[in-house]
Amino acid sequence: MHRGKSFLVALTLCGVAFTQAGMAQTEDHGARRAIEKVAPVYPELAKRAHIQGAVKLEVVVRPNGSVKSTTVLGGSPALIIAATDAVRRWKFEAARDETTEIVQVTFEPQ
Repeated sequence: MHRGKSFLVALTLCGVAFTQAGMAQTEDHGARRAIEKVAPVYPELAKRAHIQGAVKLEVVVRPNGSVKSTTVLGGSPALIIAATDAVRRWKFEAARDETTEIVQVTFEPQ
């Protein structure tokens, strides 16, 4: 199993509680604009460990603007769950066809 995936599984199995702390910024670099963005929750464990950085995601968006799926392209394993959970709840502009967008969520301590 990939080391990053092992860490994610360990975080999930331990039941780590995520609380909002710090600041997260998002950027979308695609043809479709995100019209509703849910802010990610900065994981407390990541904050205490001084982990910051960006998570880059490939997002498949349905014609109605809802997120169909996300694929992690890069980022700290300690931040991936928070980033993907938030982006899955985003709403994009409606379009004729399904599209693939690239999104980056950046976590920085306050």
